[in-house]
Amino acid sequence: MNRLHPRIRLLWIGRSLLTAAIFAGIAFGVGRVVDPAWLPAWAPLAVFVAFGGLGATFAVLRYRSWRFEVREDSLYLERGVLTRVRTVVPFVRIQHVDTSRSPTERLAGLASTVVYTAGSRGADVSVPGLTPGDADDLRERLKRLAIRSEGEDAV
Repeated sequence: MNRLHPRIRLLWIGRSLLTAAIFAGIAFGVGRVVDPAWLPAWAPLAVFVAFGGLGATFAVLRYRSWRFEVREDSLYLERGVLTRVRTVVPFVRIQHVDTSRSPTERLAGLASTVVYTAGSRGADVSVPGLTPGDADDLRERLKRLAIRSEGEDAV
């Protein structure tokens, strides 16, 4: 089973700290505008520490649980912290494969491979936290395997 690049943890931790800062800002704003007597002055800091700590812990656990593997006839994904999700994408269901790099992924030198499948809306899967070279290699490998399986599955 393949693991994601360790730098993805930094992106996930950064997102959780940004979310914690937003919640702390809301707590600060409520303290300034409404000025409830029950809200102590240190509440925004406590909100930031609580949400930031939980988010960082969740990011590390998420990284530890994320794995993927290209099998003989399918792409297998395993992920999830609270709810474990195991996804099998048969190559015959793959419509097309992309690589994408968000601004934060570019900053960290990472990329994602997105696999679009036939079927219901929301059936697409993404493999985040790959180096750009690994994402391109995975895209090309999945493309070749999908084309090959299409010929084998023809009626």
